[in-house]
Amino acid sequence: MALTFFRGVQTRPLLSYPSIYFALRKHNVSYCNMQNTQLETTERQEGQLKGSTREIHSKPHDKLLKDFEAVIGIETHVQLSTQTKAFCSCPYNYGAAPNTSICPVCMGLPGALPVLNSKVIEAAVKVGLALNCSLSLDSKFDRKQYFYPDLPKGYQISQFDVPIASSGSLDVDLPVEYGGGHRRFGITRVHMEEDAGKLLHTGSGNYSQVDLNRAGVPLLEIVSEPDMRTGIEAAEYAAEIQRLVRYLDVSNGNMQEGSLRCDVNISVRPTGQQEFGTKVEIKNLNSFSSVSRAIDYEISRQVDLHTQGLADQIVQETRLWEEGSQKTITMRKKEGLADYRYFPEPDLPGVTLSEEYINSIGSSLPELPETKRRRYENMGLSMQDVLFLANDITVAKFFDATIAGGADVKLAANWIMGDIAAYMKNAKVSISDIKLSSEELCELIASIKGGTISGKMGKEILFELMAKGGTVKGLIKDKDLVQIVDPVEIEKIVDKVLADNPKQLEQYRGGKTKLQGFFAGQVMKESKGKANPKLLNQILLQKLNATS
Repeated sequence: MALTFFRGVQTRPLLSYPSIYFALRKHNVSYCNMQNTQLETTERQEGQLKGSTREIHSKPHDKLLKDFEAVIGIETHVQLSTQTKAFCSCPYNYGAAPNTSICPVCMGLPGALPVLNSKVIEAAVKVGLALNCSLSLDSKFDRKQYFYPDLPKGYQISQFDVPIASSGSLDVDLPVEYGGGHRRFGITRVHMEEDAGKLLHTGSGNYSQVDLNRAGVPLLEIVSEPDMRTGIEAAEYAAEIQRLVRYLDVSNGNMQEGSLRCDVNISVRPTGQQEFGTKVEIKNLNSFSSVSRAIDYEISRQVDLHTQGLADQIVQETRLWEEGSQKTITMRKKEGLADYRYFPEPDLPGVTLSEEYINSIGSSLPELPETKRRRYENMGLSMQDVLFLANDITVAKFFDATIAGGADVKLAANWIMGDIAAYMKNAKVSISDIKLSSEELCELIASIKGGTISGKMGKEILFELMAKGGTVKGLIKDKDLVQIVDPVEIEKIVDKVLADNPKQLEQYRGGKTKLQGFFAGQVMKESKGKANPKLLNQILLQKLNATS
């Protein structure tokens, strides 16, 4: 977590520090106000450098591909969806009125002792197993010391030298549009910790308000190995972490709510060099596209400094990503491990896991994204289909249920990725919100494949099912949509259409064969769209090409 410096705060006696007090606001909501202070972020004097470092880069500098290599690692903080916080019984609900879910424990009041929520351990074990990690049968909590206004205890309860999980890996399939391919990225560690509160900065900058609702909310920090080399790889790694925790149902993974937050570490080194370059951390990344763009910009910035002979100006620091200007700026110099003064948490016992406990959780894990993608691939689906269907667990469950009912795999994939996905996008709903069930989609596919209704009729039924619900058989009956498959009946309709359009028939037989579409349309119109298209065209061609 970050150290934050406030303007006017210097080394002086305690009583002369800016006052911090609690004040009642409207609706009886209390805020902690820090008056006469302002969050200070300083930008590097990049104007002193050559102009190229100030430009907005959409992709890494071309020279990087030949002369330099980027080394990227990600620290991902996952907020767990437990009913209560990590060390107290307070609930956490995103968007709740400030300071309405707090108690002496999460406020850090003297004498208040933490009690570990066992669901945090369960979630950590699930994630550790899913990431192919080695689990520590005996781990512990530590105190990570630093000052921050929304951290009332003055330290964070975390894990330091003995994390609950370590030495794992994560498999990622890159999107087809970016060249595709499979990557495996190492996982250094997974550890449990608590979140801090949240600072609400005023527009004037005169003071900041502190909301402690989030203080004490359980987090898992997942630290990758520095195995990524491009912004796309890093963004896809982060997206796979989000996908994984959603599949495991340990977090909603919503970046816009802060439930999943990524800090990216980047260094650049000459190609072939084994030693890492100077690491720079980037914060304030609230989307996967931001992760990719921020990394590409930072790689270009560092490459430019190397090529200008200014590599010594790359310092270990924390930078922020500015979405508006599409560039990174200096936030603060990066502290080291010694600054945190870790020591074992004296108020919490160690965490001891049994093999039986680990095995019981392991046996309860769902099918994970990587396993699901390989299964879909083995069904004969294209990688584009696989990535779409496995991306969202609710879509994957809907697809699995549809094919479990006997639906053709490719047809089910096409309907879900086509008309159903388009409807959800336009209506801004998820597949859980539409009124179409997997059973009815299976019935719809069977009705089209069996010739009961045409594909056009199927689309009409589909959109009504998604919007209003109902059954395929019921809608077919109510709308009288049963397809005409009797050749004798279709032949009568064709004869009538040809008799009603002698001029066009003469023109067709005179060489204007494109008029076949006109006749097919007239037959469909006469049959109210119910004639079987394949049978219709067969009979129509026979009649049109007849010599007598």
